[in-house]
Amino acid sequence: MKYLFLVIFSISLLLTSCGNSNESVPDVSNIKVTLETRQFDKDLYAIDTNHIGAGLQQLLGKYPDFLNYFLDTVMAYGIRGNYNDTVKGVREGLKPFLTYKDFVALEDTIKAHYPDTKALDAELTDGFRFIKYYLPSYPVPKVIYLNMGLSNWPSFALDKTTACVGLDMFLGEQFPYYHSIGVPNYMAPHLRQSYIPVSLFSVIYKSLHPFVSDDKSMLDLMIQRGKEQYFLHKILPHKPDSVLFGFTQRQVDWCGKNEGLVYNFFIHQNLLYDKQMHDIQPYINDGPFAKGLEDVTDTVKTTPGNVGGWLGYRIVCAYMDQHPKKTLGELLQEPIDAARFLDEARYKPK
Repeated sequence: MKYLFLVIFSISLLLTSCGNSNESVPDVSNIKVTLETRQFDKDLYAIDTNHIGAGLQQLLGKYPDFLNYFLDTVMAYGIRGNYNDTVKGVREGLKPFLTYKDFVALEDTIKAHYPDTKALDAELTDGFRFIKYYLPSYPVPKVIYLNMGLSNWPSFALDKTTACVGLDMFLGEQFPYYHSIGVPNYMAPHLRQSYIPVSLFSVIYKSLHPFVSDDKSMLDLMIQRGKEQYFLHKILPHKPDSVLFGFTQRQVDWCGKNEGLVYNFFIHQNLLYDKQMHDIQPYINDGPFAKGLEDVTDTVKTTPGNVGGWLGYRIVCAYMDQHPKKTLGELLQEPIDAARFLDEARYKPK
């Protein structure tokens, strides 16, 4: 029994060697980060709808670099700084958004879920501390929380100084109107409050290292996804893999048990160096399941669509194990030569 316990314990360590073990988490408590956040949706819905033009003038003082972007680019009202109640964009665009019962109910739901953002702010601040630890020159942006009327636009970076989070897309998978805007069931883990830091920091990562798919092999795309996940694991070290990958726990468990199966499937199907997007997209983007990895007769699918991204993360972990002196910044800046990267990783899935 003692021997069996040691074997199980050793396997457990092996499977979690690139996970979020607290033993490898650096102390960032002394890194000073001042995060400025504002809940724009509350301020917008506080406007007197009988005097919207005057309310916008006041709001401009608080959001001088953002208000027009929201009104004219995000919501496409075409107001263009003409804050007058008779302007078409105010009368036919913004006013219905502030008064129509369904939009008001959506804002009320947001307020119920997020009466304030203190806990979320604290979590994001901690994430930015880890970013500053690994990437000291990174400038911390201000964060603006929004209601975009179920635009299916969870997070985005306005520029290097401002990042935005659409709270309307993080009301939980039970919120009844996500299906009506076309959000598929497999995206349910992305709709939770716990996923907000992942969503925001993924956007920040892509603003620094854009995902490039043109003329790239599946292995290259896997490593790109893997680098992003390695970054997320480093700056959100207390998040479980189910949240970081946006998987269910059942999917995470399946991946851990079938790592060798997935890798061998990709090899036998000649997918690793395939550049045809219709062949490889089902394995490197979010989707209902991973095609070909489960019996076609299985009515309940367990595999995640982005299983290639998960495997890419495992390859990046193996690569960093072989290069213990390489910093996170060096890894992220390093151009990807997929074949060389895999060779140097000495990746041997179990």
